[in-house]
Amino acid sequence: MMDQRYAFREPSELLSPSLLIYRQLAAENIQGMIAIARGPERLRPHVKTHKMAEMVRMAESFGIRKHKCATIAEAEMVAAAGGSDALLAYPLVGPNLKRFAHLLRGYRSTTFRATVDHPDAARALAEAVAGFDRQVPVLVDLEVGMGRTGIDPGEPAAALYALIARLPQLVPDGLHAYDGHIHDSDPDARRRAVQPGLEKTLALRDRLLKQGLPVPRMVLGGTPHLPIYAELDLPGVECSPGTSVFHDGSYQSKYPDLPFTPAALLLTRAISHPRPGRLCLDLGYKAVSSDPQGPRARLLDIDDARPVQHSEEHLVVETPQAEKIALGTPLLAIPTHVCPTVALHRRAYIIDQGQVVDQWEVTARDRMRGI
Repeated sequence: MMDQRYAFREPSELLSPSLLIYRQLAAENIQGMIAIARGPERLRPHVKTHKMAEMVRMAESFGIRKHKCATIAEAEMVAAAGGSDALLAYPLVGPNLKRFAHLLRGYRSTTFRATVDHPDAARALAEAVAGFDRQVPVLVDLEVGMGRTGIDPGEPAAALYALIARLPQLVPDGLHAYDGHIHDSDPDARRRAVQPGLEKTLALRDRLLKQGLPVPRMVLGGTPHLPIYAELDLPGVECSPGTSVFHDGSYQSKYPDLPFTPAALLLTRAISHPRPGRLCLDLGYKAVSSDPQGPRARLLDIDDARPVQHSEEHLVVETPQAEKIALGTPLLAIPTHVCPTVALHRRAYIIDQGQVVDQWEVTARDRMRGI
């Protein structure tokens, strides 16, 4: 039987493949984030999961006033949607330095924060915002095991932080530490894995404070680590989950301790019976993320479906139920990786109380909006 949380009337007129957002489930996920964090002021959710102005406004309606972004387009979306605080947690290089300066001047009611992980990056940022009539808050991005961006949280980070304090137009604004390499399913193992990076981050914070440098915030972790960092009774802690607002199949299976529900599903249809026991759907990797390597979506109510082929416009599965599913039958699937899946769709159908009530644009799926 269909999970009644995902039931909706009249799917026959909806195009497939399409993205569906269950508005009430997304709202409940936001409320769950707030409950774990012990208040909306301790959250800075990452908008890269949803990329939707309406989701920014929904978060703001629950008291969340701080947002984290990966692109200039996402930061601009936050500002245009009325967000007052956007952290761009991604290295600014090349033309993006000039675009960031344009953001500062174009949306003066929004505070934009930047991150740097190298002295050259800090100097380039200071040069890009020279002459601006306000100081730009800058966080130091720490390398705590991810091996992707960031600077060693020892002496190199302390020296970089001091440099930011000396550069014109910049003001040191805290530390950013993302440990997305930690995937332990067991909550206790996850907690142990987090500790080394957290201890280095806190040691750096204490060192900077003793030097008389302000550390107003520490932006920490992602969705799997939210319960861990939420326990810290320290001023300025900002937890930055992203996936939790929509959740997905991967996190649902890996982290059963997290109290979130998949709220973004995919509508697909049966388009062919190529051979007995096989069913072809219109859910290619132009509609659902092509990572990870395993199953990229889970079909509701066809638990035994085994993917055997995935291409641009087709998903072929094997199931004993194949012949029972008529061509054209609409089916729902939970994406394994929701963040890049959302970016494949220009708009989403919004489901509330079993009905399609709206369509939302995936505002920041493009690299450029206006700036």
